[in-house]
Amino acid sequence: MGRVVAMMDDLFFQMKVAETAKHLGLELKVAANGDALLGLLEPLPNLVIVDLNARNQPIAAIERVRAAQKDLRVVAFLSHVQRDLAAQAQAAGCNEVMPRSAFTQNLAAILGGAKD
Repeated sequence: MGRVVAMMDDLFFQMKVAETAKHLGLELKVAANGDALLGLLEPLPNLVIVDLNARNQPIAAIERVRAAQKDLRVVAFLSHVQRDLAAQAQAAGCNEVMPRSAFTQNLAAILGGAKD
C-alpha cells in the first residue's frame, strides 16, 4: 500500500484528499504542524503534500522535511496565485507548487503517483 503524508488544517479539504486516497488504495496520514509531519516520515511515505496556506509555518515544515529526506517527493498547493509564497516553497525544496484548483483537478493523478 502506498503511503502519503500531508500537512493541512482545512478539515473539509482533508476529507476530500482522504476520500480520494482511500479510493486509490493509499494510506493517508495528516499532520497539523511541522513537528507532527516529521513524525510521520517513518516509515518513509511515497509522497508529502503541504497546504501552503496552513497556519503552522508550512515553509519551515518543507525545509525540515527536505533536510530529513532529500529525495522525497513534496507537492504543495496554495489558495490562489501567490507568486512570492510559491517561490518560497520551491526554494524550500518543493518538487511541485500549484494553485489549489489545479491540485484538486489533478488530485487522483497526483496521489496515483504515490502507489507502490
